[in-house]
Amino acid sequence: MTAPPTLEMTHPPANAGASGWRQRLARGENLVLTFMLAAMVLLPLLEILLRKVFQTGLSGSTQFVQHLTLIVGMLGGAIAAREGRLLSVGSLDMLIKGRARLLARGVSHSVAGVVAVFLVVATLQFVQAEKGAGKTMAYGIPAWVIQLVLPIGFALVAIRIFWRAAEKWKWRVAVILLAGVLIWVGVHPPLPRDQLVLPALVLLLVATAVGGPIFAALGGAALILFWGAEVPIAAISVDHYRLVTNATLPSVPLFTLAGYLLAEGGAPRRLIRVFQALVGQFRGGPALMVAFVCAFFTSFTGASGVTILALGGLLMPVLLQAGYSEKNALGLLTGTGSLGLLFPPCLPLILYAVIAGVEIKEMFLGGFLPGILLVAMTAVWGIRQSPPSAEARQSFDFTEARRAIWAAKWELLIPVVAFAGLFSGLATAVEAAALTAFYTFVVETFVHRDLSIRRDLPRLMTECGLLVGGVLLILGVALGFTNYLVDAQVPTRMVEWVTASIHSPLVFLLLLNLLLILVGALMDIYSAIFVVVPLIVPLGHAFGIDPVHLGVIFLANAELGYLMPPVGENLFLASYRFGKPVSEVFRAVIPMMVVFLIATLLVTYVPALTTTLPRWVSR
Repeated sequence: MTAPPTLEMTHPPANAGASGWRQRLARGENLVLTFMLAAMVLLPLLEILLRKVFQTGLSGSTQFVQHLTLIVGMLGGAIAAREGRLLSVGSLDMLIKGRARLLARGVSHSVAGVVAVFLVVATLQFVQAEKGAGKTMAYGIPAWVIQLVLPIGFALVAIRIFWRAAEKWKWRVAVILLAGVLIWVGVHPPLPRDQLVLPALVLLLVATAVGGPIFAALGGAALILFWGAEVPIAAISVDHYRLVTNATLPSVPLFTLAGYLLAEGGAPRRLIRVFQALVGQFRGGPALMVAFVCAFFTSFTGASGVTILALGGLLMPVLLQAGYSEKNALGLLTGTGSLGLLFPPCLPLILYAVIAGVEIKEMFLGGFLPGILLVAMTAVWGIRQSPPSAEARQSFDFTEARRAIWAAKWELLIPVVAFAGLFSGLATAVEAAALTAFYTFVVETFVHRDLSIRRDLPRLMTECGLLVGGVLLILGVALGFTNYLVDAQVPTRMVEWVTASIHSPLVFLLLLNLLLILVGALMDIYSAIFVVVPLIVPLGHAFGIDPVHLGVIFLANAELGYLMPPVGENLFLASYRFGKPVSEVFRAVIPMMVVFLIATLLVTYVPALTTTLPRWVSR
């Protein structure tokens, strides 16, 4: 069976024409990443087994899993740099042509490379301090030995950014020389530092706008601000390490791996068949099926792009055959790509919980009913767009429905496995994620035999690690930037100003939605979580907004942000997947934006949708 397209297909491998040693290095990195992810799955499972059978755990397993997340994050980020797939805004670079584009690429790569070099310095300072402190992990392993992955990872990122700055050596040398000048200015500033902060931030903004990676934008901002305040830049590395080794964060790569395993096998066809059999006989049945299937997949992959790329080629013909116009079908598929963000165990739900200090279980429960509301409103829109010919539809076929459900029974049990592990007390969040990933692996590899251990698994796990590494690279450096804002009392001053200017919680919520829509149009969801959430949580507390409710409002706006230019990821991925201009995709998706906006306002002003389930379960 031919596997559905994944994000890997949007970017040809950067090492395809590489020399032999580079190919061997790439294969070695991929293999190490595969083993690290496999260990992250197996260690929590062994912990569950030992705890239940022998009433004892595996010494140091939690620490090891947390530091495996650090290794996966840095190695995945290095591989993303190798493949030229570091997450970027990339808004203006698409409008630049010819030599101007070459110049823009040189500037963006020079600045990003310089940021990576200074992050190498910051992490080396951090590791040196940790070595002096003499901290150890289980079995007497020095902590600094594993922490060395930070400077090594950033060094690989820096080298690969400079390498990919141009195709010809003369341009690469020019980029490196420009980077050298910037480094010299940073080490030997010709003017007082406080006078150079603003020009440096402007240069960073320009480099980001013309294609610089997001990690460089946030990490660079943190470096510049700490440098200008004459605060040791090692503080950024302390925050990075503290975040990536957070006790809950390993659930992020594990749930993401489950989503990739699910999307890469034959599960898309089986689940499409199930929902088609169950709702296909209703008016607008194909639209209902699209909404259900996309929400299911995005909730596990955590990336709407995976959903669009993996399912778009399967679902578009179904909608067109049912009589939907190409415009409506394109708008529906682009919009539903992000429909599962509020359903557990979606990645942004977990990340918000980590940053806002909310229980993951509460976020999972809080997002459930609003998620259903969004799916229902999308389905209603799809039904209204159903062509008149859809009235001549077939009656419900019980035999086909039974066969479809039976064929997909193991995939349909995946949410049950995840929630049973999490809410039964059998497992922690990380252990439940490992259980879900292992179950999905067994189903797709041994039960259905859609995936080959030797042929598919290393590629798939590398792809998963690449995505996770790119995200964790952003989140680690973003925390340093956020903590600078906290140290500068920016959130405190914002609370004082807002509470003095706005007295009604209803007005505050309206303005918050306007702000979050703007954020969604200009910033990717992962950067927004780490930059914006720490700023709005104190504001929500000041106006008595439940933090779970605030999180659902934030994520509902993020779903809308996936459709908003200039950054809206779904617009560009749908454009690539269906071969349509971005402008045409945007026009097609406008009705879905209206649907998402109405749903977001309902979620905002009817807090019971969010708070009912968490309160009911906690009784």
